[in-house]
Amino acid sequence: MEIRFVNLDDAAGIAAIYNRYITETTVTFEVEPLDTATMQARISSLMKHGAYVVAEEKGSVVGYAYAHPWKERTAFRHTWETTVYVCPDFQGQGIGLRLMEELIAQCRERGVHALVACITAENEGSRRMHTRLGFCQVSLYKEVGYKFGRWLDVTDYELML
Repeated sequence: MEIRFVNLDDAAGIAAIYNRYITETTVTFEVEPLDTATMQARISSLMKHGAYVVAEEKGSVVGYAYAHPWKERTAFRHTWETTVYVCPDFQGQGIGLRLMEELIAQCRERGVHALVACITAENEGSRRMHTRLGFCQVSLYKEVGYKFGRWLDVTDYELML
């Protein structure tokens, strides 16, 4: 498996991974699947204003992670928010951890001071991985998301670089 920078040709594979999370889980609060063109536009924007890596196995994208500025205000410019997704068929193999380690290294190189990860509170796997990477829980928002007919809590984790 190779961890590398994203390119626009990865959009279909990334959309396929993400769409499974949209339609089958509460990991993301998006509710409508994305087409390849929409994902390409998102990738293009993040390539300009953030960091983005993918995990590739035998020519297919099996996971991805990115970071982007956390808030729009200039005073927050050194704090970025992270996101990581791994194809469900490849979970439990350390791919998310490897993606995040590379992403964290890239953020350090770019002078980012703090990283924030916003995680659905019931996503124990992501919470464990972020803790293993040194992130600490800094918030818990009760019932701020609504998906699949139920209210969901969200927690924020932070890593100082």
